[in-house]
Amino acid sequence: MATINDVARRAGVSTATVSRALNGKSTVDPALVTRVRAAAKELGYHPNGLARNLRRQETAVLALIIADVENPFFTAIARGVEDVAQAEGYSVVLCNSDESAEKERRYIDVALQERVAGVILSPTGATSNVERLHERGTPVVAVDRPLPAGDQVLVDTRLAAREATNHLIAAGYRRIGCVTGPAGVRTANDRLAGYRDAIRAANRPELFRHGQYWAAGGKQATVELLAEPEPPDALLIANSAMAIGVLEALSEAKLRLGRDIGVVTFDDAAWATLIDPPLTVVAQPAYEIGEQAAKLLFARIGDPSPPPHTVTLAARLVTRGSTLRG
Repeated sequence: MATINDVARRAGVSTATVSRALNGKSTVDPALVTRVRAAAKELGYHPNGLARNLRRQETAVLALIIADVENPFFTAIARGVEDVAQAEGYSVVLCNSDESAEKERRYIDVALQERVAGVILSPTGATSNVERLHERGTPVVAVDRPLPAGDQVLVDTRLAAREATNHLIAAGYRRIGCVTGPAGVRTANDRLAGYRDAIRAANRPELFRHGQYWAAGGKQATVELLAEPEPPDALLIANSAMAIGVLEALSEAKLRLGRDIGVVTFDDAAWATLIDPPLTVVAQPAYEIGEQAAKLLFARIGDPSPPPHTVTLAARLVTRGSTLRG
């Protein structure tokens, strides 16, 4: 028996487009509708009438729940999601959880009440209130941070952190510290683990602090590390929001980037090249994360039967002046 995926492949479109074309959605180009219907006829595909009627009760809206709307990493993810959604005739509602499980829960409640077609979520925790989405049959895709079950788009940040730390070691820095996010948050744990992998392999002392994924958290962690009897001469920073606080603390301590202290931060923020010297960064493919997540979500909307799928993307190290000892 032909499936919606078979029709999508034959017509050269997404499963979500097949679903909307066969459901008579006006947002689909008439030429695509003709192509989809021809493919369905050739394959003998007959959509499930009950499922189609249930889907018609949903709105052509996706909910995107991210951790911090001010963080350029998440705004780039949002752009990737929106571009794919717009091409499919869907709108996106952006929700900011502020790393709060309670805010996340409220936004999930709203998503269910408004009958959104699906949810893309940067989880605040390991379960992150998604059980209610699963119970209601609302498709959900996790981004940046994993969930125990379900579709997700991740980046191998443990490997990236290890490579960034090895870069600092190769550049001649001796006491390398790590400023990472809150303990228990998967991305913070992974970046710390990658740092530790490299430090232990090089038989160097471990110097790290956890902090909130914001500028204030980065600054406080840096102040504490600089107060150590033997302070670090290089730092790996878990995200660009924390990096702002780190740079403030280094400026107040009159430490020059590269020469006095090497710095690598996750995420290639637009301002990273405006610093003197420019920041070495671990560039994550944020736009692609959003793009891939939206595609996974539309595939799940079109056909909920396949097993969960995980897409793991790679980050890349961009070396600049902040890790040159001069």
